[in-house]
Amino acid sequence: MSVTRFGISLESPLLKRFDRLINKKGYASRSEAIRDLIRDSLVTEEWKSDNTETVGTITLVYSHDTRELNDNLNDIQHHYHQLVISTTHIHLDGHNCLEVIIVKGKSEDIKAVADRLIGIKGVKHGKLTATTTGKRLK
Repeated sequence: MSVTRFGISLESPLLKRFDRLINKKGYASRSEAIRDLIRDSLVTEEWKSDNTETVGTITLVYSHDTRELNDNLNDIQHHYHQLVISTTHIHLDGHNCLEVIIVKGKSEDIKAVADRLIGIKGVKHGKLTATTTGKRLK
């Protein structure tokens, strides 16, 4: 793969802040940090296209004491079985659980299942983390 060099102009205070950030995160160079920012923007754009195959995780924290919550979570996951790749369930303490659901499919479908799961009564916190299959990133 060929590499193209290009210049970028930044105000000094912005560059200093950026350099501190990339140092804190352990990037080897400004170029690698900028490549990462570009990739992140491209992934965000992928998720705006409803027909692109994407992947992500849906993370839920909930109380297992909530009546019928486990049944509701399972029912929704079974309804969207074609999207659910894997589920990990962890008991955080005597009452709270963490569930991470790995999903793959069209972004609009993943958003729909995430919204349904996060919106169930008894879910204390939920978050969809969107990423990419990597097929479109070179």
